[in-house]
Amino acid sequence: MILEKLDRHGREVVFTGARTSNTFAANPVNDQELQDIWDLTRWMPTMANTQPLRVEFVRTQEGKDRLIPLLAEGNRAKAASAPVVAIVAYDTEWHEQIPTVLPFRPEMKAAFDDNLEARHGAGRFSAGLQAGAFILAVRAAGLAAGPMGGFDGPAIDREFFGDRNWTTLMVVNIGHPGPDAWYDRLPRVPVETAVAWG
Repeated sequence: MILEKLDRHGREVVFTGARTSNTFAANPVNDQELQDIWDLTRWMPTMANTQPLRVEFVRTQEGKDRLIPLLAEGNRAKAASAPVVAIVAYDTEWHEQIPTVLPFRPEMKAAFDDNLEARHGAGRFSAGLQAGAFILAVRAAGLAAGPMGGFDGPAIDREFFGDRNWTTLMVVNIGHPGPDAWYDRLPRVPVETAVAWG
């Protein structure tokens, strides 16, 4: 089987032409667009199909009023201008889903029941794969993504997740680019620095 390639335009949309947006237009982002982002993200490969990523889409002013004070000061204006801010998290109890998502190996769940180090290591690894896919899915949906570090993760967890076993990995602004959305394109690491041929 020979797989299809993305054409040049598709590669520009998702990779080479895509930028991190620092301002956002007032154009709304609707629930169907957010559903489309998740429907793409969920196909990213994860260890043993465990899919630990979870997302909370903060869309209301009330939600933003709760979230923005928990962000680093330099991130607050960007988040305030975005129609949607996604809290990208992973479920620390992801292994509970193993009998559903890996039905031919349900006994694998027991290996993670009491081994927190292995559970968090595997969960963060797979959620990291999915988090990268989430950014690409935002771009594929015709929207700009502004992923951010710089937040009080435990405070976000308390404020938004309550008794859910979710822990924040990153925060992503989502919307249509606003005025002066892009900084100048910065250099990439040279190929000879980043790639080795064995």
